[in-house]
Amino acid sequence: MEERMSLSSSFGAAAAAYAEHRPDYAQAAVRWALELAPGSRVLDLGAGTGKLTDTLVAVGADVVAVEPDPAMLAELRRAMPAVRALPGSAEAIPLPDASVDAVLAGNALHWFDMAVAGPEIARVLAPGGVLAGLWNTMDDRIDWVSDLERVSGSAAIGPRDTLTSWRAATADMLAPSTGPAARFDSAEQAEFPHGQRRTADSLIATLATRAGMLVMPEPDREVTLARIRDFLGSRPETAEGEFTLPMLTGVLRGRRR
Repeated sequence: MEERMSLSSSFGAAAAAYAEHRPDYAQAAVRWALELAPGSRVLDLGAGTGKLTDTLVAVGADVVAVEPDPAMLAELRRAMPAVRALPGSAEAIPLPDASVDAVLAGNALHWFDMAVAGPEIARVLAPGGVLAGLWNTMDDRIDWVSDLERVSGSAAIGPRDTLTSWRAATADMLAPSTGPAARFDSAEQAEFPHGQRRTADSLIATLATRAGMLVMPEPDREVTLARIRDFLGSRPETAEGEFTLPMLTGVLRGRRR
């Protein structure tokens, strides 16, 4: 628990870099997650700097964003002043009962204490409303991406950061799905093609915003980033200029009973 709290609270110190370098989300993934009419009321929970918020606005949702970290929330408000953005957390959501049609979380659901957050999310959702977690994963079916994962180590590319591992890592996040404690129908998972234009330098900057990297002692962090830099410089796919990082947006979706 202590380690999870340390990791989950690490992003504020890198809020500007997070806003600059983290990718958005595939619109097809967001539409599948919602399965709602345009203008539906959607809570972006653990919204960070607004990467998912921006995509939700683009697909026509009526969005309210909730984020616990003041620095991350400030970046969101700076980038999207028209969006209602509130301080709060998954365990204490500052919204009335049954006030939203969907709750989405971008690269955040794994940080929630679902024993507390599950009932709180169910409280703010209208009956039949959707809860969905979205994760941007690297497509490690591509050889150089798989090699990058190996070279980088788990601090930079963790268990939810690649296509191969994200399904297993997220499958039980909405459990229990049956019995008296059930609040959400059995979860569905799906992946949608995505990508991000990067250079070697900007990909290194992206990986440096991972929680495991942010809490790493500075000497170890520099060694890890240097190793990644050497690898990217050695590969024809990434050594020169811009390239597309092959990605997918994975979605875990359940519906409130």
